[in-house]
Amino acid sequence: MTSFGFRNSDFGFNEAIIDNPMNRVAIIDGIRTPFCKMGTGFKDIDAQELGRIATRELLERTGIDPRQIDEVIFGNVSQPADAANIARVIALLSGIPKAVPAYTVHRNCASGIEAAAQAAMKIQSGQGSCYIAGGTESMSNIPFYLTKELKEILTYLSRAKTFAQKLQTLSQIKPAYLKPRVGLEMGLTDPVCGMLMGSTAEVLAKEFGITREEQDAFALESHLRALRGKTLLREEIVPVIPPPKYKSAVEHDNGPREGQTIEALAKLKPYFDRRSGTVTVGNSSQVTDGAAVLLITSEQKAKELDLKPLGFIRAYAFVGVEPHRMGIGPAHAIPQVLKKAGMKLKDIQAIEINEAFAAQVLACLKALGSPAFAKESGYEGFTGTIDPRILNVNGGAIALGHPGGTTGVRLILTMLKHMRRHDLNAGLVSLCVGGGQGAAVVLER
Repeated sequence: MTSFGFRNSDFGFNEAIIDNPMNRVAIIDGIRTPFCKMGTGFKDIDAQELGRIATRELLERTGIDPRQIDEVIFGNVSQPADAANIARVIALLSGIPKAVPAYTVHRNCASGIEAAAQAAMKIQSGQGSCYIAGGTESMSNIPFYLTKELKEILTYLSRAKTFAQKLQTLSQIKPAYLKPRVGLEMGLTDPVCGMLMGSTAEVLAKEFGITREEQDAFALESHLRALRGKTLLREEIVPVIPPPKYKSAVEHDNGPREGQTIEALAKLKPYFDRRSGTVTVGNSSQVTDGAAVLLITSEQKAKELDLKPLGFIRAYAFVGVEPHRMGIGPAHAIPQVLKKAGMKLKDIQAIEINEAFAAQVLACLKALGSPAFAKESGYEGFTGTIDPRILNVNGGAIALGHPGGTTGVRLILTMLKHMRRHDLNAGLVSLCVGGGQGAAVVLER
């Protein structure tokens, strides 16, 4: 019997079920900006502006009086220094009254889901009944950092009083000190295990025997589905006219590649393990900019305001796993959230699993479909084989992109629009989380 190396004591989980039928948590509507690859269409737009654009559009589409909002909660990973507590900045820029408080949450890739979960908890605990929960990320504007040595020299330089002292201080600069530290690379490196996120995907590829061909085929399908679903995805997008020229609007995600082929993907070299690896930039999620936001209320509040919900949050769960196997998080979060929801995997009609890496998603699918994994992890009855026809039906992050703090909100929004479009009653979204976590949400209509 294959050992998956997990005991129940090896990971912790935090989960919740929305168990008050008189006060269900409703998601009224949502909106997002297009997702643009880092350094392209949104390179001159910061995260707070992206969040403002999405929030303003949500207010207009729903017609909600901003004075009805109890609080604004945003997920954000990069935490820009010039917009501390970015949720508050977005709220004020969006015209939400200054009396409405706001705060920012950070759970790496699950920051957006955390924002929605926070709103749900507040509603269920009676703290409020109407919340804006969103996520925003400008990967293009993550800063570069000076080396420690250069920072020290520049500090001394600022204190030098004479020209001679300044020259003497500047003479201490060595070429090596001028090499900046890339903020994005630092953020994508686990501080505990010291591995890049892509390297953790290589771990899972080897552990589960996932081939390069399987990963590339999965990546190609992501692009094909995103291209086929382009018109459908447009329903959840607000066009953005980017600076500095403000000439034309970005109306669609710019990640899906027209004419992508398996041959082109096969030509790409492994990026994280150049000698024996299988994970490439082509079968990994794209680094992108974008924002997404939801209006979340109690069911009672929705009735009072005559608002028709897209759907409801039935249950959510967060789990912890080993940092070097962070991508396996959904395989643990999914059975946990199903247990809390009182459902089985076969009850779910549509699933979104964030495509951080093709290898990572494929590893989760193999784990969930393994009786050995279910027995060893204590998940018997809550796992099973996922039909690929109901998974990421309009593409995933390999094609659409993955703006860290935004993705969780995008998954919820995309799922609810899909459920309404096809009259489905039960959907599930999940993602892996840098640092060794997983998150999942069950949605119902």
